[in-house]
Amino acid sequence: MITSQPLTYTEILAQLVAFPVHGGEGNLSIANWIKDYLTGYGVAYHTVPDETGTKEAIHCRIGPATDGGIILSGHMDVVPTVGQPWETDPYTLTEKDGRLYARGSCDMKGFLACCLASVPLLLRSRLKKPVYFAFSFDEEIGCMAGDLLAGAIRDTYSEKPAGAIIGEPSMMMPMVGQKGIMVYTTIVRGSQGHSSRIKQEVDAIHEAARLVIWLEDKMDSLIAAGRIDPRFHPAHTSLHVGTIQGGSAFNIIANECRFDWDFRNIPMDDAAAIFAEFAAHCQQREALRRAVFPGFAIEHVPMHPPVPALDTPETAAIVDLAKRLTGVYTTGTVSYAAEAGQFSNAGFPAVICGPGDIAQAHRANEFVDIAQLEACQSFLRRLAEELS
Repeated sequence: MITSQPLTYTEILAQLVAFPVHGGEGNLSIANWIKDYLTGYGVAYHTVPDETGTKEAIHCRIGPATDGGIILSGHMDVVPTVGQPWETDPYTLTEKDGRLYARGSCDMKGFLACCLASVPLLLRSRLKKPVYFAFSFDEEIGCMAGDLLAGAIRDTYSEKPAGAIIGEPSMMMPMVGQKGIMVYTTIVRGSQGHSSRIKQEVDAIHEAARLVIWLEDKMDSLIAAGRIDPRFHPAHTSLHVGTIQGGSAFNIIANECRFDWDFRNIPMDDAAAIFAEFAAHCQQREALRRAVFPGFAIEHVPMHPPVPALDTPETAAIVDLAKRLTGVYTTGTVSYAAEAGQFSNAGFPAVICGPGDIAQAHRANEFVDIAQLEACQSFLRRLAEELS
């Protein structure tokens, strides 16, 4: 793996984007490449496998086992390209007009490439505090490994890291907040019969429609109650129904209807409390409609574990560090989900700060500006100096 000339971040990125590992798929191909790279430099690593043995997260420490180190975290998986009108091969890095095009170049293999390219620098620096790499799987389908990885770092090392920098695309601006997200499938089970008997049966579609309206009304009530955080766009908790399915014919009362929905909560809103209120409302509907059909039921199936919001104080040391390393002294927030809230909940104050523009993520012809990767490299050089 290691040659006389270390690989540049561009060369490493070309290797990483060539692994078409989508969220939910086995990731051992890209994980093995990264492990081989670390081994080539003599860096000991740990893996955190999932229960199937087809996926694993990776973490390692470079530097002494002392308190006060910094975690650099990112995910190895990407979203699919199916149905997107790419002008280049999405799994071959293509340079054009100062940009690097490929799936994951922005979100977020560019950050991983910069971290890995910094290994020689970190090894020859006289670090007094360590740098940790924390690379996860299945982030793109709900931050599935974030809690697992953050917990593994907390439990593996005897020393205590001072904080975590999650390298999601932020144009190298420190982001101190993110919305949380919960995603559910709600299944409504009613009775079945001729459509002329609508009052003698319980139509699952009608009941599902009432629940959809309840969710929208709940969002509006939060706004009306002043649950606003102007740091985010939109500045409130959002509740959204994305798909709905039910029924078999226009003249048959539907005995089942299901809909997929999510809510993205600002930090001031308690995600569990919002869901509990919805669940209580559903129980009331069950009690009411069982007088007509005793088998009426509403079930909620989580599509992935809740992803917590992030709200790191501006006064936190990790925020001050990110400002110094980037030279950007303003902060922001993001409305997308990321693993920062999970690291924060595990005891590692976190910020989001990485190269690229989130507007380029998840779309055809995804790219990252080379200037952004250069800025990230400068950021990592300053981090090595800070910890030396």
